[in-house]
Amino acid sequence: MTSPINLVADIGGTNLRIGTTDDTGAINNIALYQCNKFSGLAEIIQDYLSKIDTSNAELNACFAIACPVDNDLISMTNLPWKFSKKELQQTLNLTKMYFINDYTAIAHAVPFLNDEQKVQIGGGNVVAGKPISICGPGTGLGVANVVNVNNQWVSLGGEGGHVDFAPTDETEIKILNFLLTKYKHVSYEQVLSGLGIQQIYQALMSIKGEEPEALEAKDITQRAVNNECDVCKASLDKFCEILGNFAGNLSLTLASFGGVYIAGGIAPRFIEFIKTSNFRRSFEAKGRFEAFNQAIPTFVIIEPQPGLLGASAFLTQQLTSTNA
Repeated sequence: MTSPINLVADIGGTNLRIGTTDDTGAINNIALYQCNKFSGLAEIIQDYLSKIDTSNAELNACFAIACPVDNDLISMTNLPWKFSKKELQQTLNLTKMYFINDYTAIAHAVPFLNDEQKVQIGGGNVVAGKPISICGPGTGLGVANVVNVNNQWVSLGGEGGHVDFAPTDETEIKILNFLLTKYKHVSYEQVLSGLGIQQIYQALMSIKGEEPEALEAKDITQRAVNNECDVCKASLDKFCEILGNFAGNLSLTLASFGGVYIAGGIAPRFIEFIKTSNFRRSFEAKGRFEAFNQAIPTFVIIEPQPGLLGASAFLTQQLTSTNA
């Protein structure tokens, strides 16, 4: 029998990225598929395998997917795909198969990111082997933590993006009051997401007594970065400040001396803006524990494929521990 072929895939509602990993965990033969052009996951995997030599090879796989993975039945949120994990494993003839949540994958990628895959914001130094926290403003607000247990990384999931939004100044209190006219419960996701940027802008316009324009988050961000709109700039400033507050809360909760990482599709678009914002100042502004957070580094992830990297790291770790 030839060497095993290890598949990794990052499965979103729109696109699926798939590749193979080697003994070092590096990802090769990456291919991109548009999900809506296929009837299901099995069809895509079979198409991919038909283009590589799998003769007599043992096949293993780790699939990172943007939906719950605890049960045998996988039902995707933004695609009409439903399938049994057991049946999929049999159909594809996989020896080992793992399904992990997309944020679990990102959590497993973070300990292995190099300096070209992340940008540090502010001071602090990584302490090897210590807990790491991740938050990712995007469509929503993803949160994950990863801890080292017996020289293996273990992801701690949860729904941290839905904890109560806690204002820290008069403007944020006014933003909260504005959002309470729309929602019974205001979570951090309502301000730290694409929609959140829009709602901060709408709140600030309301505070001024003016009617907001119908702007998308990308429009607000662009106007802010280009200094084309004072309220847009104030909105993005406040977004960065609240993001720093939230990231600082995560670091206090888990003593994240391995670092706090900002994932998601929003922050990498305006890293220079974040550097000059109050993000880091807010991260450190924790009263008697200011020095505690000053020692903890913060980063923005700029690696475009953290899901694939995390699936590879998870699969490598599982196969190594199984074979040990």
